Amino acid sequence: MKQLNIGLIREGKTPPDSRVPLTPKQCRFLMDNYDNVKILVQSSPVRCIKDEEYLAENIEIVEDISVCDILLGVKEVPIDQLIPSKHYFFFSHTIKEQPYNKKLLQAVLENKICLTDYETLRNPRGNRIIGFGRYAGIVGAHNGVRAYGLKTKTFELNAAHKCLDFEAIKEEYKKTKFPPLKVVNTGNGKVANGALETLEALGFKRVTSEAFISESFDEPVFVHLNYKDMYKHKDTGVYDKNDFYKNPQDYVCDFEAFTKTADVFVNGIYWDNDGPVYFTKEQMKDASFNIKVIADVTCDIAPESSVPSTLRASKIGDDVFGYDPHLEKEVAAFSENCIDMMTVDNLPNELPRDASNDFGGMLIENVIEELMKDQSDIIDKATIAKDGALTEYYQYLTGYVGGNE
Repeated sequence: MKQLNIGLIREGKTPPDSRVPLTPKQCRFLMDNYDNVKILVQSSPVRCIKDEEYLAENIEIVEDISVCDILLGVKEVPIDQLIPSKHYFFFSHTIKEQPYNKKLLQAVLENKICLTDYETLRNPRGNRIIGFGRYAGIVGAHNGVRAYGLKTKTFELNAAHKCLDFEAIKEEYKKTKFPPLKVVNTGNGKVANGALETLEALGFKRVTSEAFISESFDEPVFVHLNYKDMYKHKDTGVYDKNDFYKNPQDYVCDFEAFTKTADVFVNGIYWDNDGPVYFTKEQMKDASFNIKVIADVTCDIAPESSVPSTLRASKIGDDVFGYDPHLEKEVAAFSENCIDMMTVDNLPNELPRDASNDFGGMLIENVIEELMKDQSDIIDKATIAKDGALTEYYQYLTGYVGGNE
């Protein structure tokens, strides 16, 4: 197996992200079990895991990380911190042609950097093999329920980022009495399943769609909706998974009944720009629209969004803003007659130690040995740029970056 000289880079994006790709114990595990793996950690004052914790596992802390060939980060690397000709792994947020990262991808090409995006790492079945989605869902659902308590003044929960870990949050749930609210959770991936973990830890009762819509309860309940539960073809009235992914514009979203009965909406579903939205701004103005808090974990910003009131991403520590449906604009959180929006776009960073440990486990299980191979389809298909050019799988980004010259 080829030698892997891996460096964990310091997160440089503002505001800083405190997560890490590998924990100290995971670094130690790799170096103890693979003779060809050497890991260095760039010193950082912002990580949730301190330099001293890596040193305690005999992991070397350095300032200059350029001796490593493979550099692991989490968020986008600032352009002035990119090291030419290295193989980077991070979430680049470029594959949807996000305008705010166009210059980053241009710089990657100019510096002949090999860029592999975690978001595009998939197994042969096409399923993602690594990500922070689970903890995005865990924290997103917590924040949504917490916001409902603040809005209605019926209970109080600590912000997730003020808790040590998810276990500490669950202990808090056991001490809290919740009113009979209704939560609707959407999605079928790691985000939605993470949200389900929280809803179950809260002790909320899971009910069917029919019961959720038609019945009243004297305890908090939730319903989980998958694609097949919400989408149907305009003409046939049937949901066909393959056709839906190919032709989302031919489908409608059957969600209106839930807008009339839910108190909290936790959105964890992947949405295509050509697909149907859950509801419109006009529907939000109707007196029958009952949703009081929307935790939009997907955080696609309107107008390219399944939730039209997601006007912007909110921030950890200031995670809720109000949306006045009649004025169609942002107002102060918890204002009268507003719908409160929780739209933090880096939710796993509220529980960074848990999220990092989870992420590192997936990295070890699914990616490290792929890197040891002379050639890996999994790595190749997730690599956006190499040797100053877009790879064959990402040629569609040519116009986005203005060519590869």
